[in-house]
Amino acid sequence: MDFNTEYGVDGEDTGPRVTIRRTNETTIDFMLSSTSLSLANSLRRTMLAEIPTIAVDLVEIEANTSVLADEFLAHRLGLIPLSTRNVEDMIYTRDCTCEEFCDNCAVILRLHAANRNSDENVKVFAKDLFAETVSGQPIQDARYQRNGAVDGLSSSEELPPRGQPVIMDPKGNGSLICQLRRGQELRVRCIAKKGIAKEHAKWAPTAAIGFEYDPHNKLRHTTLWYEGTNAKEEWPESKNKDWEEPAPDGEAFRYDSEPTQFYVNLEGTGVMPPDQILHAGIKTLQQKLATVIQQLSTTTDSGHELNGAAGDAGMGGMSPPDPAANGTAYGNQTAYGGQTPAYAQQTAYGGQTPGYGGAGSAYGGMGGATPYGRSGY
Repeated sequence: MDFNTEYGVDGEDTGPRVTIRRTNETTIDFMLSSTSLSLANSLRRTMLAEIPTIAVDLVEIEANTSVLADEFLAHRLGLIPLSTRNVEDMIYTRDCTCEEFCDNCAVILRLHAANRNSDENVKVFAKDLFAETVSGQPIQDARYQRNGAVDGLSSSEELPPRGQPVIMDPKGNGSLICQLRRGQELRVRCIAKKGIAKEHAKWAPTAAIGFEYDPHNKLRHTTLWYEGTNAKEEWPESKNKDWEEPAPDGEAFRYDSEPTQFYVNLEGTGVMPPDQILHAGIKTLQQKLATVIQQLSTTTDSGHELNGAAGDAGMGGMSPPDPAANGTAYGNQTAYGGQTPAYAQQTAYGGQTPGYGGAGSAYGGMGGATPYGRSGY
């Protein structure tokens, strides 16, 4: 979905509008207007949990003589932000046709650090991780050259090659993994895969999302708890108050009013630029809604497929006919010419049913002899 900061989604004056107020390499502050609370909250939840990213999913410890346990190291490695450049070209491992993992669904990260003879602790950072393909070839991109810290991420083209750690600190080291004393060594092999935060938080592209509407509380969705006599003295006004007009004094409360402007402050983890998180959230939400619409357009109100057999043939058995027409199944003629076994009436085979007062069955009365000469009980 195309949108800009002046005219909103699709460049039209109608429909949802996005106004970007502030942005930098990790955060974006924007206003979403001309939409409903449910849609705005759906976008927030989508950006939190359903945007695909890349993270370390499997760690193979080849050597670890540090003071940290293998599980602790695996947890720290999983939280290192990895570049999501061209993540849309990757396949989820569960959907890939390979036996374990391949270049289409995984990126290999290797780390080998050791302190041979230094009395000072050797610090191991994310920059010491080197990405490679499953076949062992280094992952390189001529369009990207890392020289220390990244000054700003304004587009996905400024990210490192897919799967490489994102380095954003001034020293260009990245996240601290561990420290090694003399004689200690760490050698690991990490398999990074594509996933979403709904599966695990390590795939989350956002660290936090602030979400606010109705800064003057005109809709009274929030009850302000206060000890004094004036709530405004104990509750500081929101920084978004200047974007809306307060309710005039004496104005009657409208219980049916709904919010139309929403203020979102998004903080990313560095795996992708913050404006790209917004783009990806809108795209993912569109795909989810399109799937729902497609399912609804191919099914009836009762949940049956429209592309099934024509008419009632694919809908199961036909209901009993109207009594005023050809009669029901209770005591009237059946489709086979015989009468139904209804409540002590004659059956289509000549025998009487044992129904509610009927004396005998087609094989005799209760306790009588069966066709094989034995009693029914």
